Amino acid sequence: MSTKDDFFTHIEKGYTTKGDFITLGAAMLKGETITGAHVKIPLKTLNRHGLIAGATGTGKTKTLQVLAENLSEKGIPVLLMDLKGDLSGLAQPSPGHPKIDERHAKIGLPFEPKAFPVEILSLSEQDGVKLRATVSEFGPVLLSRILDLSETQEGVVAVIFKYCDDHKLPLLDLKDFKKVLQYATNEGKKEFEEAYGRISTSSTGAILRKVIELEQQGADLFFGEKSFDVNDLTRIDKDGRGYINIIRLTDIQDRPKLFSTFMLSLLAEVYATFPEQGDAERPELILFIDEAHLIFKEASKALLNQIESIVKLIRSKGIGLYFVTQNPTDVPDEVLAQLGLKVQHALRAFTAKDRKAIKLTAENYPLSDYYDTKQVLTALGIGEALVTALDEKGRPTPLAATLLRAPMSRMDILTDAELREVIAASALVRAYNDPIDRESAYELLNEKIERAEVEAKKEEEKERSRETRPRASGSRRRSTRMNPVVKVLTSATFIRGVMGVLKKVMR
Repeated sequence: MSTKDDFFTHIEKGYTTKGDFITLGAAMLKGETITGAHVKIPLKTLNRHGLIAGATGTGKTKTLQVLAENLSEKGIPVLLMDLKGDLSGLAQPSPGHPKIDERHAKIGLPFEPKAFPVEILSLSEQDGVKLRATVSEFGPVLLSRILDLSETQEGVVAVIFKYCDDHKLPLLDLKDFKKVLQYATNEGKKEFEEAYGRISTSSTGAILRKVIELEQQGADLFFGEKSFDVNDLTRIDKDGRGYINIIRLTDIQDRPKLFSTFMLSLLAEVYATFPEQGDAERPELILFIDEAHLIFKEASKALLNQIESIVKLIRSKGIGLYFVTQNPTDVPDEVLAQLGLKVQHALRAFTAKDRKAIKLTAENYPLSDYYDTKQVLTALGIGEALVTALDEKGRPTPLAATLLRAPMSRMDILTDAELREVIAASALVRAYNDPIDRESAYELLNEKIERAEVEAKKEEEKERSRETRPRASGSRRRSTRMNPVVKVLTSATFIRGVMGVLKKVMR
Protein backbone atom coordinates (compact mmCIF):
# COMPACT_ATOMS: atom_id res chain seq x y z
CA MET A 1 0.00 0.00 0.00
CA SER A 2 1.19 3.52 -0.74
CA THR A 3 1.45 6.06 2.06
CA LYS A 4 -1.54 7.89 0.62
CA ASP A 5 -3.72 4.75 0.55
CA ASP A 6 -2.56 3.77 4.01
CA PHE A 7 -3.47 7.23 5.29
CA PHE A 8 -6.91 7.07 3.64
CA THR A 9 -7.63 3.76 5.40
CA HIS A 10 -6.34 5.24 8.67
CA ILE A 11 -8.77 8.18 8.44
CA GLU A 12 -11.73 6.08 7.26
CA LYS A 13 -11.24 3.66 10.14
CA GLY A 14 -10.90 6.41 12.73
CA TYR A 15 -13.85 8.50 11.57
CA THR A 16 -16.37 5.82 10.60
CA THR A 17 -19.59 6.17 12.58
CA LYS A 18 -22.75 4.07 12.68
CA GLY A 19 -24.97 6.83 14.02
CA ASP A 20 -25.80 10.31 12.72
CA PHE A 21 -22.89 12.72 12.25
CA ILE A 22 -21.75 16.04 10.81
CA THR A 23 -18.91 16.33 8.31
CA LEU A 24 -16.25 18.99 8.90
CA GLY A 25 -14.21 18.43 5.73
CA ALA A 26 -11.60 16.15 4.20
CA ALA A 27 -8.25 15.04 5.62
CA MET A 28 -4.96 16.29 4.15
CA LEU A 29 -1.50 14.71 3.99
CA LYS A 30 1.58 16.80 3.22
CA GLY A 31 -0.66 19.63 2.07
CA GLU A 32 -2.63 17.47 -0.37
CA THR A 33 -6.34 16.89 0.18
CA ILE A 34 -7.44 13.26 0.19
CA THR A 35 -10.82 13.63 -1.51
CA GLY A 36 -13.47 11.54 0.21
CA ALA A 37 -11.42 10.95 3.38
CA HIS A 38 -14.07 12.78 5.37
CA VAL A 39 -13.64 13.88 8.97
CA LYS A 40 -16.98 13.05 10.62
CA ILE A 41 -18.08 13.92 14.13
CA PRO A 42 -20.77 11.68 15.72
CA LEU A 43 -23.72 13.63 17.11
CA LYS A 44 -23.62 11.29 20.08
CA THR A 45 -20.33 12.76 21.33
CA LEU A 46 -21.02 16.45 20.75
CA ASN A 47 -22.11 16.94 24.37
CA ARG A 48 -18.49 16.16 25.37
CA HIS A 49 -17.55 19.79 24.71
CA GLY A 50 -14.88 21.18 22.43
CA LEU A 51 -12.30 23.80 21.50
CA ILE A 52 -11.75 25.92 18.40
CA ALA A 53 -8.39 27.64 18.60
CA GLY A 54 -5.96 29.47 16.34
CA ALA A 55 -4.29 32.77 15.55
CA THR A 56 -6.28 35.76 14.33
CA GLY A 57 -7.35 35.41 10.69
CA THR A 58 -6.92 31.64 10.40
CA GLY A 59 -10.66 30.84 10.15
CA LYS A 60 -11.95 30.17 13.68
CA THR A 61 -15.15 32.14 13.17
CA LYS A 62 -15.93 30.37 9.90
CA THR A 63 -15.38 26.99 11.58
CA LEU A 64 -17.83 28.04 14.27
CA GLN A 65 -20.27 29.06 11.52
CA VAL A 66 -19.89 25.69 9.74
CA LEU A 67 -20.54 23.78 12.96
CA ALA A 68 -23.58 25.92 13.83
CA GLU A 69 -25.08 25.42 10.35
CA ASN A 70 -24.65 21.66 10.36
CA LEU A 71 -26.02 21.33 13.88
CA SER A 72 -29.06 23.41 12.93
CA GLU A 73 -29.68 21.19 9.90
CA LYS A 74 -29.68 18.18 12.20
CA GLY A 75 -32.37 19.80 14.37
CA ILE A 76 -29.96 20.77 17.18
CA PRO A 77 -30.38 24.35 18.52
CA VAL A 78 -27.27 26.48 18.97
CA LEU A 79 -26.30 29.49 21.08
CA LEU A 80 -23.47 31.71 19.79
CA MET A 81 -21.62 34.48 21.64
CA ASP A 82 -20.91 37.12 18.97
CA LEU A 83 -18.30 39.46 20.44
CA LYS A 84 -16.93 40.63 17.10
CA GLY A 85 -20.33 41.15 15.46
CA ASP A 86 -19.64 38.96 12.42
CA LEU A 87 -22.06 36.04 12.83
CA SER A 88 -25.40 37.58 11.88
CA GLY A 89 -24.85 36.51 8.24
CA LEU A 90 -26.16 33.06 9.21
CA ALA A 91 -29.63 34.47 8.49
CA GLN A 92 -28.82 34.91 4.77
CA PRO A 93 -27.59 32.38 2.14
CA SER A 94 -24.03 32.50 0.83
CA PRO A 95 -23.69 34.38 -2.48
CA GLY A 96 -21.26 31.64 -3.57
CA HIS A 97 -17.78 32.02 -5.04
CA PRO A 98 -15.53 30.07 -7.44
CA LYS A 99 -13.04 29.45 -4.60
CA ILE A 100 -15.81 27.83 -2.55
CA ASP A 101 -16.65 25.55 -5.47
CA GLU A 102 -12.97 24.64 -5.83
CA ARG A 103 -12.66 23.89 -2.11
CA HIS A 104 -15.71 21.62 -2.08
CA ALA A 105 -14.52 19.77 -5.19
CA LYS A 106 -11.32 18.91 -3.29
CA ILE A 107 -13.29 17.82 -0.24
CA GLY A 108 -15.75 15.77 -2.25
CA LEU A 109 -18.90 17.43 -0.86
CA PRO A 110 -21.62 19.39 -2.69
CA PHE A 111 -22.10 23.06 -1.81
CA GLU A 112 -25.62 24.44 -1.38
CA PRO A 113 -26.14 28.06 -0.23
CA LYS A 114 -28.70 28.30 2.60
CA ALA A 115 -30.10 30.70 5.18
CA PHE A 116 -30.77 29.45 8.71
CA PRO A 117 -33.36 30.31 11.39
CA VAL A 118 -31.73 32.98 13.53
CA GLU A 119 -32.75 34.70 16.77
CA ILE A 120 -30.88 37.87 17.78
CA LEU A 121 -30.40 38.29 21.56
CA SER A 122 -28.92 41.17 23.55
CA LEU A 123 -27.42 41.72 27.00
CA SER A 124 -27.22 45.48 26.63
CA GLU A 125 -29.13 48.32 24.98
CA GLN A 126 -28.53 46.87 21.50
CA ASP A 127 -31.61 45.67 19.62
CA GLY A 128 -32.64 42.06 20.09
CA VAL A 129 -34.35 39.80 22.63
CA LYS A 130 -33.41 41.13 26.08
CA LEU A 131 -31.66 38.59 28.28
CA ARG A 132 -32.35 39.16 31.96
CA ALA A 133 -32.18 37.22 35.22
CA THR A 134 -33.26 38.11 38.74
CA VAL A 135 -30.94 38.32 41.74
CA SER A 136 -33.06 35.63 43.44
CA GLU A 137 -32.37 33.22 40.57
CA PHE A 138 -28.65 33.65 41.11
CA GLY A 139 -28.90 32.66 44.75
CA PRO A 140 -26.41 33.60 47.51
CA VAL A 141 -23.63 31.17 46.50
CA LEU A 142 -23.40 32.11 42.83
CA LEU A 143 -23.76 35.83 43.52
CA SER A 144 -21.01 35.68 46.15
CA ARG A 145 -18.64 33.91 43.76
CA ILE A 146 -19.28 36.42 41.01
CA LEU A 147 -18.60 39.27 43.44
CA ASP A 148 -15.49 37.43 44.72
CA LEU A 149 -16.47 37.79 48.38
CA SER A 150 -14.70 36.57 51.48
CA GLU A 151 -16.18 33.81 53.64
CA THR A 152 -17.55 36.35 56.12
CA GLN A 153 -19.10 38.42 53.34
CA GLU A 154 -20.65 35.28 51.81
CA GLY A 155 -22.34 34.69 55.17
CA VAL A 156 -23.80 38.20 55.08
CA VAL A 157 -25.18 37.60 51.56
CA ALA A 158 -26.73 34.33 52.75
CA VAL A 159 -28.44 36.21 55.61
CA ILE A 160 -29.74 38.85 53.18
CA PHE A 161 -31.34 36.16 51.02
CA LYS A 162 -32.76 34.41 54.11
CA TYR A 163 -34.29 37.66 55.38
CA CYS A 164 -35.92 38.29 51.99
CA ASP A 165 -37.29 34.75 51.90
CA ASP A 166 -38.67 35.03 55.44
CA HIS A 167 -40.34 38.37 54.76
CA LYS A 168 -41.44 37.68 51.17
CA LEU A 169 -39.31 40.45 49.69
CA PRO A 170 -38.55 39.68 46.01
CA LEU A 171 -34.91 40.28 45.05
CA LEU A 172 -35.27 41.14 41.38
CA ASP A 173 -32.52 43.61 40.52
CA LEU A 174 -29.37 45.07 42.08
CA LYS A 175 -31.38 48.01 43.43
CA ASP A 176 -33.32 45.54 45.60
CA PHE A 177 -30.17 43.83 46.84
CA LYS A 178 -28.46 47.11 47.72
CA LYS A 179 -31.52 48.35 49.59
CA VAL A 180 -31.72 45.27 51.83
CA LEU A 181 -27.95 45.43 52.38
CA GLN A 182 -28.20 49.04 53.59
CA TYR A 183 -31.31 48.33 55.67
CA ALA A 184 -29.52 45.53 57.55
CA THR A 185 -27.12 47.97 59.23
CA ASN A 186 -29.31 51.09 59.38
CA GLU A 187 -33.08 51.17 59.91
CA GLY A 188 -33.35 47.40 60.33
CA LYS A 189 -30.24 46.90 62.46
CA LYS A 190 -32.16 45.88 65.60
CA GLU A 191 -34.50 43.60 63.63
CA PHE A 192 -31.56 41.81 61.97
CA GLU A 193 -29.62 41.46 65.23
CA GLU A 194 -32.57 39.88 67.01
CA ALA A 195 -33.30 37.36 64.25
CA TYR A 196 -29.95 36.66 62.56
CA GLY A 197 -27.15 38.14 64.63
CA ARG A 198 -25.09 41.27 64.25
CA ILE A 199 -23.97 42.34 60.75
CA SER A 200 -21.00 44.70 60.61
CA THR A 201 -21.09 47.87 58.51
CA SER A 202 -17.61 47.06 57.20
CA SER A 203 -18.89 43.83 55.63
CA THR A 204 -21.95 45.44 54.05
CA GLY A 205 -19.80 48.33 52.84
CA ALA A 206 -17.33 45.98 51.13
CA ILE A 207 -20.15 44.02 49.47
CA LEU A 208 -21.81 47.24 48.32
CA ARG A 209 -18.58 48.38 46.64
CA LYS A 210 -18.38 45.07 44.74
CA VAL A 211 -21.99 45.44 43.59
CA ILE A 212 -21.32 48.98 42.37
CA GLU A 213 -18.30 47.70 40.43
CA LEU A 214 -20.55 45.17 38.72
CA GLU A 215 -23.14 47.87 38.00
CA GLN A 216 -20.51 50.01 36.32
CA GLN A 217 -20.00 47.24 33.76
CA GLY A 218 -23.70 47.36 32.84
CA ALA A 219 -25.09 44.61 35.07
CA ASP A 220 -28.06 46.78 36.03
CA LEU A 221 -29.41 46.07 32.51
CA PHE A 222 -29.01 42.32 33.00
CA PHE A 223 -30.56 41.93 36.45
CA GLY A 224 -34.34 42.24 36.45
CA GLU A 225 -37.51 41.05 34.79
CA LYS A 226 -38.80 39.54 32.61
CA SER A 227 -36.41 36.70 33.33
CA PHE A 228 -35.36 34.76 30.22
CA ASP A 229 -36.52 31.14 30.05
CA VAL A 230 -33.61 28.99 28.83
CA ASN A 231 -36.08 26.55 27.27
CA ASP A 232 -36.59 29.20 24.58
CA LEU A 233 -33.06 28.43 23.39
CA THR A 234 -34.14 24.97 22.22
CA ARG A 235 -36.74 25.96 19.63
CA ILE A 236 -37.06 24.14 16.31
CA ASP A 237 -38.47 25.86 13.19
CA LYS A 238 -41.26 24.48 10.96
CA ASP A 239 -38.69 22.69 8.77
CA GLY A 240 -37.21 20.81 11.74
CA ARG A 241 -34.06 22.93 11.94
CA GLY A 242 -32.70 24.11 15.26
CA TYR A 243 -32.69 27.86 15.88
CA ILE A 244 -29.29 29.56 15.93
CA ASN A 245 -29.45 32.05 18.82
CA ILE A 246 -26.89 34.83 18.43
CA ILE A 247 -26.07 37.02 21.43
CA ARG A 248 -24.76 40.41 20.29
CA LEU A 249 -21.86 41.27 22.59
CA THR A 250 -19.90 43.79 20.54
CA ASP A 251 -20.39 46.54 23.12
CA ILE A 252 -19.26 44.57 26.18
CA GLN A 253 -15.84 43.36 25.02
CA ASP A 254 -14.23 45.66 27.59
CA ARG A 255 -16.54 44.45 30.37
CA PRO A 256 -15.37 40.92 31.15
CA LYS A 257 -17.05 40.96 34.59
CA LEU A 258 -20.48 41.34 32.98
CA PHE A 259 -19.69 38.71 30.35
CA SER A 260 -18.52 36.12 32.88
CA THR A 261 -21.51 36.96 35.16
CA PHE A 262 -23.92 36.30 32.32
CA MET A 263 -22.17 33.12 31.17
CA LEU A 264 -22.04 31.60 34.62
CA SER A 265 -25.69 32.42 35.34
CA LEU A 266 -26.73 30.97 31.98
CA LEU A 267 -24.83 27.72 32.54
CA ALA A 268 -26.17 27.40 36.07
CA GLU A 269 -29.74 28.02 34.87
CA VAL A 270 -29.40 25.51 32.01
CA TYR A 271 -27.99 22.91 34.39
CA ALA A 272 -30.79 23.47 36.90
CA THR A 273 -33.56 23.47 34.28
CA PHE A 274 -32.73 20.74 31.78
CA PRO A 275 -33.49 17.11 32.67
CA GLU A 276 -30.86 14.38 32.75
CA GLN A 277 -30.31 12.91 29.27
CA GLY A 278 -28.10 9.94 30.06
CA ASP A 279 -26.30 8.46 27.07
CA ALA A 280 -28.44 10.22 24.42
CA GLU A 281 -27.92 9.88 20.66
CA ARG A 282 -27.77 13.64 20.12
CA PRO A 283 -27.26 16.78 22.23
CA GLU A 284 -30.11 19.00 23.38
CA LEU A 285 -28.24 22.29 22.91
CA ILE A 286 -24.74 23.41 21.87
CA LEU A 287 -23.19 26.64 23.21
CA PHE A 288 -20.26 28.36 21.47
CA ILE A 289 -18.35 30.81 23.64
CA ASP A 290 -16.29 33.10 21.40
CA GLU A 291 -13.32 34.99 22.91
CA ALA A 292 -13.46 32.48 25.75
CA HIS A 293 -10.46 34.01 27.49
CA LEU A 294 -12.79 36.81 28.66
CA ILE A 295 -14.52 34.33 30.99
CA PHE A 296 -11.27 33.27 32.61
CA LYS A 297 -9.32 36.55 32.40
CA GLU A 298 -10.49 38.10 35.67
CA ALA A 299 -12.16 35.10 37.25
CA SER A 300 -11.41 34.41 40.91
CA LYS A 301 -10.41 30.92 42.04
CA ALA A 302 -13.92 30.34 43.42
CA LEU A 303 -15.44 31.36 40.10
CA LEU A 304 -13.08 29.10 38.16
CA ASN A 305 -14.01 26.19 40.41
CA GLN A 306 -17.68 26.88 39.70
CA ILE A 307 -17.06 26.92 35.92
CA GLU A 308 -15.04 23.70 36.08
CA SER A 309 -17.81 21.96 38.03
CA ILE A 310 -20.47 23.04 35.54
CA VAL A 311 -18.34 21.93 32.55
CA LYS A 312 -17.95 18.50 34.11
CA LEU A 313 -21.61 18.07 35.03
CA ILE A 314 -23.59 19.82 32.31
CA ARG A 315 -22.90 17.27 29.59
CA SER A 316 -25.21 14.83 31.40
CA LYS A 317 -28.01 17.26 30.53
CA GLY A 318 -27.22 16.92 26.83
CA ILE A 319 -25.44 20.30 26.66
CA GLY A 320 -22.19 20.80 24.75
CA LEU A 321 -19.85 23.75 25.45
CA TYR A 322 -17.39 24.90 22.79
CA PHE A 323 -14.71 27.44 23.64
CA VAL A 324 -13.34 29.63 20.84
CA THR A 325 -10.04 31.37 21.55
CA GLN A 326 -6.64 32.17 20.07
CA ASN A 327 -4.60 29.72 22.08
CA PRO A 328 -5.55 26.60 24.07
CA THR A 329 -3.51 27.98 26.97
CA ASP A 330 -6.24 30.64 27.37
CA VAL A 331 -8.42 27.87 28.82
CA PRO A 332 -7.55 26.40 32.27
CA ASP A 333 -6.08 22.89 32.16
CA GLU A 334 -8.95 21.49 34.24
CA VAL A 335 -11.44 22.69 31.61
CA LEU A 336 -9.22 21.76 28.66
CA ALA A 337 -9.06 18.17 29.92
CA GLN A 338 -12.87 17.92 29.56
CA LEU A 339 -12.95 18.83 25.86
CA GLY A 340 -13.59 16.01 23.37
CA LEU A 341 -13.52 17.82 20.00
CA LYS A 342 -10.49 19.97 19.22
CA VAL A 343 -10.21 22.03 16.05
CA GLN A 344 -6.80 23.69 16.00
CA HIS A 345 -6.13 26.32 13.35
CA ALA A 346 -2.66 27.68 12.62
CA LEU A 347 -0.48 29.30 15.26
CA ARG A 348 2.24 31.85 14.51
CA ALA A 349 5.80 31.53 15.82
CA PHE A 350 6.97 35.14 15.91
CA THR A 351 8.61 35.07 19.35
CA ALA A 352 10.19 32.62 21.80
CA LYS A 353 6.96 32.78 23.81
CA ASP A 354 5.00 31.81 20.67
CA ARG A 355 7.29 28.83 20.03
CA LYS A 356 6.87 27.67 23.62
CA ALA A 357 3.06 27.95 23.27
CA ILE A 358 3.17 25.91 20.04
CA LYS A 359 5.16 23.18 21.77
CA LEU A 360 2.63 23.06 24.63
CA THR A 361 -0.27 23.04 22.18
CA ALA A 362 1.21 20.14 20.20
CA GLU A 363 1.42 18.09 23.39
CA ASN A 364 -2.37 18.40 23.82
CA TYR A 365 -3.01 16.33 20.68
CA PRO A 366 -2.69 12.58 20.03
CA LEU A 367 0.62 11.33 18.65
CA SER A 368 0.56 10.68 14.90
CA ASP A 369 2.64 8.60 12.49
CA TYR A 370 1.66 10.99 9.71
CA TYR A 371 2.29 14.43 11.16
CA ASP A 372 4.95 16.42 12.95
CA THR A 373 2.35 18.30 14.95
CA LYS A 374 4.58 21.27 15.87
CA GLN A 375 5.51 21.78 12.23
CA VAL A 376 1.94 21.40 10.93
CA LEU A 377 0.61 23.94 13.45
CA THR A 378 2.63 26.71 11.81
CA ALA A 379 2.04 25.54 8.21
CA LEU A 380 -1.76 25.33 8.13
CA GLY A 381 -3.51 27.68 5.70
CA ILE A 382 -6.74 29.67 6.16
CA GLY A 383 -9.68 27.31 6.59
CA GLU A 384 -7.42 24.38 7.47
CA ALA A 385 -7.11 22.84 10.94
CA LEU A 386 -5.85 19.89 12.93
CA VAL A 387 -8.88 17.95 14.17
CA THR A 388 -9.37 15.24 16.74
CA ALA A 389 -12.71 14.20 18.21
CA LEU A 390 -14.24 11.32 20.14
CA ASP A 391 -15.69 8.31 18.38
CA GLU A 392 -18.95 6.69 19.44
CA LYS A 393 -17.15 4.72 22.15
CA GLY A 394 -15.55 7.85 23.58
CA ARG A 395 -12.05 7.16 22.16
CA PRO A 396 -9.98 9.98 20.59
CA THR A 397 -10.00 9.80 16.80
CA PRO A 398 -6.73 10.02 14.81
CA LEU A 399 -5.25 13.48 14.38
CA ALA A 400 -6.26 14.79 10.95
CA ALA A 401 -5.06 17.92 9.18
CA THR A 402 -8.38 18.92 7.60
CA LEU A 403 -9.50 21.12 4.73
CA LEU A 404 -12.71 22.49 6.22
CA ARG A 405 -15.92 22.93 4.27
CA ALA A 406 -17.17 26.47 3.61
CA PRO A 407 -20.20 28.01 5.35
CA MET A 408 -23.48 27.68 3.46
CA SER A 409 -24.66 31.04 4.81
CA ARG A 410 -23.23 34.50 4.21
CA MET A 411 -19.68 35.03 5.46
CA ASP A 412 -20.46 38.63 6.33
CA ILE A 413 -22.79 40.59 8.58
CA LEU A 414 -26.39 41.55 7.90
CA THR A 415 -27.19 45.07 6.78
CA ASP A 416 -29.06 47.29 9.26
CA ALA A 417 -32.27 46.77 7.30
CA GLU A 418 -31.83 42.97 7.27
CA LEU A 419 -31.10 42.97 11.00
CA ARG A 420 -34.23 45.01 11.75
CA GLU A 421 -36.24 42.57 9.65
CA VAL A 422 -34.99 39.55 11.62
CA ILE A 423 -35.70 41.27 14.95
CA ALA A 424 -39.14 42.48 13.86
CA ALA A 425 -40.14 38.91 12.96
CA SER A 426 -39.13 37.56 16.39
CA ALA A 427 -41.83 36.19 18.69
CA LEU A 428 -39.36 36.33 21.61
CA VAL A 429 -38.85 40.09 21.25
CA ARG A 430 -42.57 40.56 21.87
CA ALA A 431 -42.40 38.19 24.85
CA TYR A 432 -39.37 39.64 26.64
CA ASN A 433 -38.79 43.26 25.65
CA ASP A 434 -41.63 45.03 27.49
CA PRO A 435 -40.02 46.29 30.73
CA ILE A 436 -41.47 45.05 34.04
CA ASP A 437 -40.83 46.85 37.32
CA ARG A 438 -43.17 45.23 39.83
CA GLU A 439 -43.11 45.87 43.54
CA SER A 440 -40.05 44.21 45.05
CA ALA A 441 -37.67 44.50 48.01
CA TYR A 442 -36.70 48.10 47.22
CA GLU A 443 -40.28 49.42 47.21
CA LEU A 444 -41.49 47.20 50.06
CA LEU A 445 -38.65 48.20 52.38
CA ASN A 446 -39.12 51.88 51.56
CA GLU A 447 -42.80 51.53 52.47
CA LYS A 448 -41.83 49.75 55.69
CA ILE A 449 -39.37 52.51 56.59
CA GLU A 450 -41.97 55.21 55.78
CA ARG A 451 -44.59 53.47 57.97
CA ALA A 452 -42.08 53.24 60.82
CA GLU A 453 -41.27 56.94 60.47
CA VAL A 454 -44.98 57.87 60.47
CA GLU A 455 -45.57 55.76 63.60
CA ALA A 456 -42.56 57.31 65.30
CA LYS A 457 -43.83 60.78 64.44
CA LYS A 458 -47.28 60.00 65.85
CA GLU A 459 -45.74 58.75 69.12
CA GLU A 460 -43.62 61.88 69.32
CA GLU A 461 -46.67 64.12 68.84
CA LYS A 462 -48.59 62.20 71.52
CA GLU A 463 -45.75 62.64 73.95
CA ARG A 464 -45.49 66.35 73.21
CA SER A 465 -49.27 66.67 73.61
CA ARG A 466 -49.16 65.05 77.05
CA GLU A 467 -46.48 67.45 78.19
CA THR A 468 -48.33 70.62 77.09
CA ARG A 469 -51.98 69.64 77.99
CA PRO A 470 -53.74 71.80 80.76
CA ARG A 471 -54.11 69.99 84.12
CA ALA A 472 -57.48 68.77 85.53
CA SER A 473 -59.70 71.12 87.83
CA GLY A 474 -59.12 68.98 90.90
CA SER A 475 -55.45 69.43 90.42
CA ARG A 476 -55.93 73.17 90.03
CA ARG A 477 -57.83 73.31 93.35
CA ARG A 478 -55.16 71.31 95.04
CA SER A 479 -52.42 73.43 93.62
CA THR A 480 -54.33 76.65 94.61
CA ARG A 481 -54.70 75.48 98.18
CA MET A 482 -51.03 74.72 98.27
CA ASN A 483 -50.12 78.27 97.22
CA PRO A 484 -48.49 80.11 100.23
CA VAL A 485 -50.28 83.40 99.56
CA VAL A 486 -53.63 81.69 99.35
CA LYS A 487 -52.83 79.82 102.52
CA VAL A 488 -52.30 83.07 104.38
CA LEU A 489 -55.40 84.76 102.95
CA THR A 490 -57.62 81.84 103.83
CA SER A 491 -56.18 81.01 107.22
CA ALA A 492 -58.45 81.34 110.32
CA THR A 493 -56.02 83.74 112.06
CA PHE A 494 -56.02 86.09 109.06
CA ILE A 495 -59.82 86.05 108.84
CA ARG A 496 -60.27 86.66 112.54
CA GLY A 497 -57.86 89.55 112.35
CA VAL A 498 -59.63 91.15 109.40
CA MET A 499 -63.04 90.67 111.03
CA GLY A 500 -61.78 92.24 114.27
CA VAL A 501 -60.59 95.36 112.43
CA LEU A 502 -63.89 95.69 110.60
CA LYS A 503 -65.79 95.49 113.91
CA LYS A 504 -63.71 98.34 115.43
CA VAL A 505 -64.34 100.53 112.39
CA MET A 506 -68.00 99.92 112.55
CA ARG A 507 -68.12 101.03 116.16
